[in-house]
Amino acid sequence: MELPPPGPRGIPPLLARLVDDSALFPPGDATMSDALRNYLESRAGEHAGVLGVFLCQASRLPELITELIKVRPKEPLPLSLIIDTGLGGVPKAISIVESRSELLALRMVEMPAPSDVDEVWLERVSEFVPEDVVRVVEPRRGVGWLDGVRKVIEHGSWPKIRCGGLSSENFPSVDEVADFYAVVSNFPGASFKATNSLHRAVRHTDTETGFTHHGFLNLLVAAARCLSGKDVREALASTDGEALAVEAKALSEPAAKAVRALFASYASASFAEPIADLEGLGLL
Repeated sequence: MELPPPGPRGIPPLLARLVDDSALFPPGDATMSDALRNYLESRAGEHAGVLGVFLCQASRLPELITELIKVRPKEPLPLSLIIDTGLGGVPKAISIVESRSELLALRMVEMPAPSDVDEVWLERVSEFVPEDVVRVVEPRRGVGWLDGVRKVIEHGSWPKIRCGGLSSENFPSVDEVADFYAVVSNFPGASFKATNSLHRAVRHTDTETGFTHHGFLNLLVAAARCLSGKDVREALASTDGEALAVEAKALSEPAAKAVRALFASYASASFAEPIADLEGLGLL
């Protein structure tokens, strides 16, 4: 993966285009008009360089296009298409996006994998998605899921790891995340994407739900350690934001770019929260 350029106001390479906008998805569940307005405001704001693509379900494409026609953005919206209509719905969804190229720029297509990630299914994904669009496939976590991760990478797609959700089962353990890192980093040039419950920088326990959330800064530092042969699990488990920030700041530019070539981006329903955390830790 080629690292996107830093933002217009000197965003550090470690953070460039890190946060994809998933405001349409739980726990955000924003309306289309609100999600789109907030995204475009962020794209024009001080921290625009941290913001990545806009995520939208394939089933909501007509709604998105209707809102874009009203707004008429200066340039096409960088889009990640989330396939919620099954693999068979991919060609139609991509055709709709390509027919509105003045409004939409397809950057990424993301979809869940079937319980058994087989070669035939992955070949169809490759056939349906244009070569210049990133394919992101999420193997289901469970017995044998790392074999699915390997197959996804071997077919030229990015694996996606879900780091949380609405129940405790959706939160992978530190060991599971570390094992995922070990598999992905074993493939030279492989990239992955993360999603869900990563709106805060540092690992913490939610006082309302009792769920312990992974932090996106933990994931960045863990990626750096993975690439340098250091303790990945300790970085994932740390709740010391200041220490994590110091370690992140100490990365050279080539090291930061290598981290982001591995950990490409993550989806967050909030953009304000990660920005606030990064500012509070002195990383922005």
